[in-house]
Amino acid sequence: QVQLVESGGGLVQAGGSLRLSCAASGRILTLYTMGWFRQAPGKEREFVGYIRWRGDNTYYADSVMGRFSISRDNAKNTVYLQMNSLKPEDTAVYYCAADRSIGAATSVVEYDYWGQGTQVTVSS
Repeated sequence: QVQLVESGGGLVQAGGSLRLSCAASGRILTLYTMGWFRQAPGKEREFVGYIRWRGDNTYYADSVMGRFSISRDNAKNTVYLQMNSLKPEDTAVYYCAADRSIGAATSVVEYDYWGQGTQVTVSS
């Protein structure tokens, strides 16, 4: 089993920045990809981006490309989502997720473990 705990959400004005953290524990060596998703009220959970647990490969949704970046601290078993130039439409609950298999890693069904989510609210 793997446990994921997100932190760092909050309220920020449009144009501002936030950094989310996702601390992983448990059978981390079984993991291949760490992803971030978000879910706004009344909408489906959507892919934000991912980073491979080994190596530096990252991939982002078009909606956040150039504004968000994902990094990893292996010593702390923690993944970060740096969010810059935030927009009101970025308001959502953000989830960290972990995937044990090799794949595209852009859909909800591919991920095996999920954090509890952290609220991000961007005011206009």
